[in-house]
Amino acid sequence: MASRTQIRLDPELLARVREKAADVGISLAEYMRRLVQRDLDRPLKASDPSALLDLGDFGGSDVARDKDAYIAEAAVAEQAAETAPDR
Repeated sequence: MASRTQIRLDPELLARVREKAADVGISLAEYMRRLVQRDLDRPLKASDPSALLDLGDFGGSDVARDKDAYIAEAAVAEQAAETAPDR
């Protein structure tokens, strides 16, 4: 047995839903039932955490591995700039 329920939609969204249902040639209620059924029939996809972890991955970075060398290089360059004669 079907049950009656209520939902709240913004007026603009409701107008769009009614228009879509009319375009398909069905009632608003039937349109909503079909949307809910279609959503429930789709299998849920398991989330892959690597999809988030790989964001911005451009093949790896050597910064973590070589940070000490980069810091030393920057310190040497700064020291050389400080001791260089003015031209």
